Amino acid sequence: MARSMTGFGRAITAYAEEQITVEVSAVNHRFLESSFRLPPSWASLEAPLRELVKQETTRGKINISVRREYGPSGRVRIRLDEDVSAHYVDASRRLAELLNSSEELSLDRLVTLEGVFIHEDSAQDIEAVQAMLEAGLAEALKAFNQARDNEGAALLRDMAARMDAIEASVVRVEARFPEISALYRTRLSERVRELVADANVKEERVALEVAMMADRMDVTEETVRLRAHLEHGRKLFRSSEPVGRDLNFLIQEMGREINTMGSKLRDVEAAREVLLMKSELEKLREQIQNIE
Repeated sequence: MARSMTGFGRAITAYAEEQITVEVSAVNHRFLESSFRLPPSWASLEAPLRELVKQETTRGKINISVRREYGPSGRVRIRLDEDVSAHYVDASRRLAELLNSSEELSLDRLVTLEGVFIHEDSAQDIEAVQAMLEAGLAEALKAFNQARDNEGAALLRDMAARMDAIEASVVRVEARFPEISALYRTRLSERVRELVADANVKEERVALEVAMMADRMDVTEETVRLRAHLEHGRKLFRSSEPVGRDLNFLIQEMGREINTMGSKLRDVEAAREVLLMKSELEKLREQIQNIE
């Protein structure tokens, strides 16, 4: 399944007289890493929500945000912590004295400091809150995965085109085999004549040179394996499981075959095709980094 690791999903639900917004977003990451931003009074619910995320994703850096918007009845009360505020003011004045500064802590700055205002929620049914959050997160994850599926489908089309382009280059290289083989036979004959002309060279040495040169110039095994890798890649595209890691490994294997072909082939046209394969392979490698 070519599902992208990047995506976004949002769900809006209601709890009592509040509007709860759950947002899920993700970027590429080698492993699964989840980060939560929950209202302080609901922080204890992070663990079950994290398990829900694990059921829907396997890789990526996932950010989950939960926001509360309070209704007109004001379910939440805000209390000023006078002791904390006084400590901030005293510390600010002491710092000003140490720095010989006339600057003081402004009210605008004070109200933004942590602990100055405390949200005091009325009694809540934590089980009901958990059920509401799990339902909201499940809906957001559904939208999130749909976005990832849509982007994954676009990536899949691009990667399939890259693989087709690599296979087309393989076909063109194979079409040149007869001409390349004829050229290699000529070179081989010249090399054999050189060896035979030397009276000190034994027949075993000539046979070894012929075998080594023939092996160095034959890329049949490489093209066969490369075609097999391409076919395996297409099968992975049709898989219902996450395939990002498998595709990444497959790209490495394809790179080895293409590099070996490039080192063996001594033909201008074939070398040009090898360069095209490497270019398409690099684009494939970049796209696969986005796949879960």
